[in-house]
Amino acid sequence: MNNIIVDIENKIATITINRPNKLNALNKETIEELGTAFSELEENEDVRVIVMTGSGEKAFVAGADISEFADFDELEGKKLAGKGQNDLFDVIENCSTPVIAAVNGFALGGGLELAMAAHFRVASDNARLGLPETSLGVIPGYGGTQRLPQLVGKGRAMEMVMTAGMIDAHQGLTYGLVNHVVSQEELLDFTYSIAKKIMRNSPMAIAAAIDAINAGFVDGTDGYQVEIDNFGSCFGTDEFVEGTTAFLEKRKAEF
Repeated sequence: MNNIIVDIENKIATITINRPNKLNALNKETIEELGTAFSELEENEDVRVIVMTGSGEKAFVAGADISEFADFDELEGKKLAGKGQNDLFDVIENCSTPVIAAVNGFALGGGLELAMAAHFRVASDNARLGLPETSLGVIPGYGGTQRLPQLVGKGRAMEMVMTAGMIDAHQGLTYGLVNHVVSQEELLDFTYSIAKKIMRNSPMAIAAAIDAINAGFVDGTDGYQVEIDNFGSCFGTDEFVEGTTAFLEKRKAEF
């Protein structure tokens, strides 16, 4: 792959967007490579958590590569957003393997949308977050108008989109946009420490929980019913037997 690096160690896969000369901006090829990587890693039984970050110290992903679509017409713009959402952003959100975004600098436009598609986010203290699309005469097209209000509330999302401004990592923490803020030097180690906590638990149960939580944000879907169904399905698995047996035997479960 030309634009990303995938490394697997101790059952944690790290995907690094690697276009430092472009501040890791998302172009068509990078989106395709990311979509392929996530699909393959989700099927890899040796991968328990996926961490996504950017190369260098300046940017996670500084935005989309505007030069690729500056001359698009309406139909081409619609296709661009639809393909991006279907091939990558929705894939990440619905991935049954936990995905953590380690935001190591600028996460703007498509970069913030990429981070928001992850299941949660850890940011370095130099991170800057924003959706500047309205300053270009367009709106966020990779799920930003939907995921941002879910995370920070409607009013804050409206302000961020309308002003096209940036917030810093600590403001993002206050908003609930990121879960933790640490120094850049600590970012990956801290994120891996959370990944290791996740890995102590049942992969099957975590996948079922991701599905149930996401269902609550899907129009026309009864999230409570999905929870009931997924809860019941857990009882038919070996991991449920192992988890409950280990609890009763006062030992750590081995998943």
